[in-house]
This record gives sequence, structure tokens and C-alpha cells, in this order.
Amino acid sequence: MQKILSCSQICVKYESTFALSNCSFELDAGNFLGVFGPNGSGKSTLLKSIAGIIKPSQGSVNFYGIKKNEIGYMAQQTAVHRDFPASVYEIVISGTLCRHKYFYFYNKNDKKLADKNLELLGIEQLKHKSFQELSAGQKQRALLARMLCAEAKMLLLDEPTNGLDIETANQLYSILKYINSQGITVIIVSHDISGVAKFCDRTLHLGEYNAGIA
Repeated sequence: MQKILSCSQICVKYESTFALSNCSFELDAGNFLGVFGPNGSGKSTLLKSIAGIIKPSQGSVNFYGIKKNEIGYMAQQTAVHRDFPASVYEIVISGTLCRHKYFYFYNKNDKKLADKNLELLGIEQLKHKSFQELSAGQKQRALLARMLCAEAKMLLLDEPTNGLDIETANQLYSILKYINSQGITVIIVSHDISGVAKFCDRTLHLGEYNAGIA
């Protein structure tokens, strides 16, 4: 397998407090990594560091064979995300915009890709509904379809099953595993160790002072 990501001695400091300390690991393309740990162990901070949202105070994040615009990041849902005033189709197809350098109009291929991913995520019948009207699970599917429209090679997901019942969460995990089987690298932060671990081929456990990957 070809290496896609290397994190070396990552430390992230907020004022005088370390949110993440000395985190090192490598990941191959096509891996499905589950990141676990107690509250305050730096799981979300690690994901933001990989996504480039936060710059590590120390250490480095290096990518191999992947560009920045090929990394999809799904943050924890906020009230703003839940109430975004747009249709499901508008949300999903907007993922294609990152691939347009000089224009912002959707072409035939963009529309075809959006329809394909709506179908893949099982929400094609919801394409004309308002995003605000969707259930929590449907919203997550729409946001995931949007990431796929960006043709990401790596997906970073921060607690994507928060607020979902067990059945809906397992459906989302199964979809992610299928996406992963198509060669897309997946990194998921979760408190649901028993639920998500069975879908992962590698796990990263963060503690107060160290991290270990298995």
C-alpha cells in the first residue's frame, strides 16, 4: 500500500494548554482509521490539523499523492449547519465548486455527479426538499454526498453519528465502508467505539499525553 499521510510529533497549543501533544502516526491510502479517546484528548484538534484548519504548534503533517482540495472535512454539526437555507440538491452539487478554478457555473458532469452521489447515499428522493427539513441522519448523508462531489480522496469526519439512533448510525458506517472500499481513505472521530471499530482496519487511541495506533 502507498503511504498517503504522515503526522510527526504534532502538538497543538491554545494559550498555555496543549490540546494535542506528541501525536505521530502514518496512514496508507485506502485505510479506514477510527480515532478514539476521552473528551479533551485532542480528537477534533487532530482532525482540524490534518484538514489544515489549525496549524500545529510543533510537528508536521505531510501528504503523499494527494492535493489539499482532494481532502473532504465534515465538522460536528452546529445549529448553523442544521438550519442552512438551501435545497438538498443545492447543498450536494455545491461540492463540485472546489474543482472549478475560473468559473462557478455547474456543467453537465457536475449535475451527473450530484445525481450519482444522491443515489449512492439513498437520498435522491429528497433532492428538492429543504435541508432544514431533513432528519439528522438525512443531513449527514447530504453532507457526505457533497464531499463526494468534490471527488475527495480522503474523508475526515468528526463525530458524524452524533444524535443518530443506532440503526441510522450503522447505516452511515456501512455507507462509509462502501466508499472506503472504492479506494477512498476515511478518518473518523467517534465516541462510539463499539459501533465504529468493526468497520475500521486501523484505530488511533488518544490519551492525555500520548497516542497509539493499532
